[in-house]
Amino acid sequence: MNIDNILNNIYPLPDQSKNLLKEKIYEITCPKAHILFKVNRIASKVYFLKKGIVRAYANPEEEEITFWFGKEGDAVLSMKSYVENQKGYETIESLEPCELYEIQTEDLKQLYNTDIHIANWGRKFAEQELIKVEERFIFRQCKTALERYKELINNDPDLLQRVQLVHIASYLGITPVSLSRIRSELK
Repeated sequence: MNIDNILNNIYPLPDQSKNLLKEKIYEITCPKAHILFKVNRIASKVYFLKKGIVRAYANPEEEEITFWFGKEGDAVLSMKSYVENQKGYETIESLEPCELYEIQTEDLKQLYNTDIHIANWGRKFAEQELIKVEERFIFRQCKTALERYKELINNDPDLLQRVQLVHIASYLGITPVSLSRIRSELK
């Protein structure tokens, strides 16, 4: 997915503002298993996925809990670092070799202060990310494991081909054994 499509999916910008924003965005690559953000560190960058898949996870008591997958077109950021410039809760790791668009958070915030269109784009960006967090919370807390798995199949069927089942099980809040059981029941 190209950067113009990603930016426009958040909020359409006039060409002059979009060009100002794109001047601060760089294309990078990273290998599989690369750590983009590490827990308890301030993340100084925001990424947008051009190609590849990443996961966000937490490590309470050394057990990894995957709570988010990002794929082509998605933003990759630590909201706590982005909003409050504080240490993030999560580690974000690439699950495939990735191509990303990168911008320094500080550059982005400076653009918010100098261009009203980019500031409005930033507001829409934060609003969309907030809605995604709310949807993940409802997904995890208000549905059964079977309902979560069926929703995953309907909304993101390619995840099952691209992500290890141990990460899928963690994301669904179940054990790999329970995931196997659900998968066999649905065949």
